[in-house]
Amino acid sequence: MGSTRNCPCKMSQLPQKSPLASPLSEDMTTRVDNLPMESFWLEVENIKQSTEAEQEECSLADVKTQEEGEAEAEWLQDAGLSDLIGDHASENDNALLSTLTKTQAAAVQRRLDTYSRSRRRKNKPPVRDVRDIFGVVGSGETVTEKEEPSPDLLLHNLRTSNVQKPETQDYSCTVRNPGKEEVFNMDVAYSEQAAVLLKGSFLTESKRIKDGNVLTKFKIPKGRLGVTRIGDLSAQDMKKIPTLALIELTALCDVLGFELKRNKAAKLKTTEKRLFGVPLNTLLENDQKLLPNTKVPLLLQALLSCLEKRGLETEGILRVSGSQTRIKSLEQKLERDFYSGLFRWDEVHQNDVSGLLKRFIRELPAPLLTAEYLPAFAAVQNIPDLKQRLQALNLLILILPEPNRNTLKALLEFLSKVVSRENNNKMNLWNVSTVMAPNLFMHKGLPNKIPEGKEKQLAEGAADVVRMMIHYQDLLWTVSSFLVAQVRKLNESNSKRYQFCDKRLKNLLRKIHADKDKVEKNQAEPSKVVKVHASLLLKDSLEVHLNNATRVADVLKQFQKNLCQNGWNIVNTVNLLKCNNSMECTNLLLYEVGGNIGEHCLDPDTYLLDLYHINPHAEWVIKQNPSYPRMF
Repeated sequence: MGSTRNCPCKMSQLPQKSPLASPLSEDMTTRVDNLPMESFWLEVENIKQSTEAEQEECSLADVKTQEEGEAEAEWLQDAGLSDLIGDHASENDNALLSTLTKTQAAAVQRRLDTYSRSRRRKNKPPVRDVRDIFGVVGSGETVTEKEEPSPDLLLHNLRTSNVQKPETQDYSCTVRNPGKEEVFNMDVAYSEQAAVLLKGSFLTESKRIKDGNVLTKFKIPKGRLGVTRIGDLSAQDMKKIPTLALIELTALCDVLGFELKRNKAAKLKTTEKRLFGVPLNTLLENDQKLLPNTKVPLLLQALLSCLEKRGLETEGILRVSGSQTRIKSLEQKLERDFYSGLFRWDEVHQNDVSGLLKRFIRELPAPLLTAEYLPAFAAVQNIPDLKQRLQALNLLILILPEPNRNTLKALLEFLSKVVSRENNNKMNLWNVSTVMAPNLFMHKGLPNKIPEGKEKQLAEGAADVVRMMIHYQDLLWTVSSFLVAQVRKLNESNSKRYQFCDKRLKNLLRKIHADKDKVEKNQAEPSKVVKVHASLLLKDSLEVHLNNATRVADVLKQFQKNLCQNGWNIVNTVNLLKCNNSMECTNLLLYEVGGNIGEHCLDPDTYLLDLYHINPHAEWVIKQNPSYPRMF
């Protein structure tokens, strides 16, 4: 992603407003033409004034220069492929490789190539030849024969991957019509979609939007397996998502011709404070001692709650700055009284609370968007096509550590509420975005270099990224179907990696497994009878007859009907919410547990017979919908 257009700039170098007359590219001019930036520069000046007393400097994010091969080594490690590098590279297959698409495998190969060249130049011991891992591409033959599927096949036959392109799929619609709904395909890897568009010369620049509030509407089409949101997967499976998302983001950038640059992880300074300037992980560890399972810092929850109760209707909320003296005093009082419950929120002015909110975000030792990926978030603006910008943002959100992702979601949900009250508070989507962009993209702990005359362009780009995150947050917090499919295949690959000393036993078991698969495929049933468990609610199981039309919602309704009519033996009546002598169906969820998935909360529109064929060894369990407050 844009290695020459990063987002760094010292606070003292930025003007109060935007008088810079440097010519913008056509891309940026058409995207934010006629949209005011005064709020951005005013916010920059406010931040500068609030930090001058503490003699601290803030800068827009930039990328540290790394030696050749160093960035590739870090990338391979973060992508879960560290066993392919080093002096003692593993000779065993990496299960992750067998899940990759063609473009993803090519992205891995490029970085292995670069890393290998850098090692040879430094006269270090040789690393594994890339052909040992991916095979010989040009000849159509592989160097080695593997008993399990290996990624060399992916490089010359996409059909071997777990993600396949429908022959009739058309990705050529790139014209963006504000207000018109378009399809956002999550069934096929984004990089594969971009490769198809590139091959057909369909990659054209989308028409940019001049109205800050009118944006293209996107709809995620629900396939037979429904839609998966962040939070629907178990923690065990979600740990696999960031590595897969990083590989896919890199592959997408490779196809689009952007270099994905990342910062080194920042070393966090210790602080004696308990709230402001404390790492998110530390905050959550302390909060969870008071309130287990806390996902968002309690202080941030309190700030957002106070603003939602008394500040949403306030004209200029977030834009109008509170008193810096009062804000600093309130910060000291919060450090002293917050956890004791003695702090009086009803005595604080709304503009001071919004100032505390922005200060909390800025004072984090590392940026909320992380030091590593802040340049990538900023560089999203350089992708010409809106849909592909959103694809990159979706992957970046999935890469974020869980505390950062949960905290960002809580913030964006609040900002969306502010925008919804625009008629009263006079803060439309663009106003909110320009005010919040400096607080998210400027950080005191990052380096500062910027091409002269690029401040205005970078500022507008940062505000545009914030605008997209606010407006499209539901889409961005979705786990693409192709990533879920890769998680399933990864789980299957890991479960099959047993070591057998007796080769004859191994061959025998392989034959039995192959025969079993053949029988199951030949007996594809148009219907199936399965049992659904609800052990936390009932002692009995629900017998369900599946056909091609049976959805999750149908099973939950059947469960509700049987519960009310048949007088099942209820284990815990407290957990069952009643309404007019019948249980609320929306209070129940159906989970897929085991097999090739850890635990998966199913979309109500999931067709269960299709799911059964994909994961026949899973159990299905009905559970109560987690109670509020939401676990973002």
